[in-house]
Amino acid sequence: MENSTRTEIFERMPVRRAVIRQIVPAIASQMIALLYNLADTYFVGMLNQPSQTAAITVAYSSFVMLTAVSNLFGVGGASLMARALGEKNADKARAVSAVSFWGGMLSACVFSAVFLALSTPILTLCGARGEVLPIATEYARWVVVIGGPFTILNTLLANLVRAEGAAMHAAVGVSLGGVLNILLDPFFVLPQFLGRGAAGAGIATAVSNMAAVAYFLIYLLAKRRTTVVSIRPALLRPGIRHLGGILSIGFPSALQYALTVVSLAAQSAFVSKYATEAVAGLGIVKKLDQLPLYFSIGVSNGLLPLLAYNYSAGKQERRRKSFRFGCAVSLAFAVLCLICYEIFAPQLSGLFIDNETTIRYSAVFLRIMVVAMPMMSVCYPMIIQFQAIGRVREALVCSILRKGVLDIPLLFLLDAILPLYGCMMVQPIVDTVSLIAAAWLGRAADRRERAL
Repeated sequence: MENSTRTEIFERMPVRRAVIRQIVPAIASQMIALLYNLADTYFVGMLNQPSQTAAITVAYSSFVMLTAVSNLFGVGGASLMARALGEKNADKARAVSAVSFWGGMLSACVFSAVFLALSTPILTLCGARGEVLPIATEYARWVVVIGGPFTILNTLLANLVRAEGAAMHAAVGVSLGGVLNILLDPFFVLPQFLGRGAAGAGIATAVSNMAAVAYFLIYLLAKRRTTVVSIRPALLRPGIRHLGGILSIGFPSALQYALTVVSLAAQSAFVSKYATEAVAGLGIVKKLDQLPLYFSIGVSNGLLPLLAYNYSAGKQERRRKSFRFGCAVSLAFAVLCLICYEIFAPQLSGLFIDNETTIRYSAVFLRIMVVAMPMMSVCYPMIIQFQAIGRVREALVCSILRKGVLDIPLLFLLDAILPLYGCMMVQPIVDTVSLIAAAWLGRAADRRERAL
């Protein structure tokens, strides 16, 4: 992106217009990503085999871990890149992007290799039992082992491209993969075509992420004279000194997703003690509640470069206004989803499977869990703002509170008090506590900034 265009977006454009220009493409790409996740469950659900839907549910925890690895370098690199651009230091931004890309590539390959060696115990720990285990193993082989590195690089490159203000190009890359996945799912999953079931959904996901990475590499090649996003290995030597900064900023996001894996695995393990239809119902709910979640993540991803750039450029009031407007957009959408989900829970669950028992479980689970949506919609932008301004400790505290510290003990307690349904009450409680902590830490950080 040309420097003059970047400056116009980040520094001079009216705040609301700048925020909308950044978050709308990011939200759009998240919605496409959500659609292809929903497509997996939808087309596999058309088979009317709860074991196939349950397999995707238990393997989803491992898929989320790919996002944790990506965010370690993607969010950390994007924040450091945007702050370097705010300091008018393009050389630093290039070096940071190169280290982020190659660090992510190496980590992706290591993660896929480790999962390949330990896939059976990992999926068993996540709740795969009996007939579900071999189906989940085949699905995960395509999504995590073969397609995992491309999933990681897709998200990582989108973050880096967005960090220099090219939000639309980042959205095109992610959306390309999503649309391709939706088109390929029925071909690979349904018996009228290849009939690979859940494994077919995994193949579609792997191929689509490969295509998205190809798009980003072509984009970087075409824009090599104007973009500050670089993957040149020659920049690794001067850029390695930024590795610590990248990892420290990205660590809270990576940890939050890693703890999400633990939390999802624990929840699936608790629910797997009951009926297979309950596990399948939980899988449907985890797809439906991703709509406000992905919207909030889109808002947060779009805000990150704007917040980081203006922080390092000394434009704190512009940063605060951008953050407040972004939070308002995220919260409004979450409240709308809460209302619709409470009213239409059975109908929405029925879109994914034609099994009365599974739909009944899913509708009850959904109505309980959606209560967390408004709190979650504000927590994500608050955590991303801490990362944008380099407040690692605050981001880390909020991330740990959302996942890992409270939810697993609450699973034991609430499942004992109210078997099965108590597990669904954990997230609303945890997100409320996390929001209170984030608000308190945010006010404290803001007071310190104003005092300087």
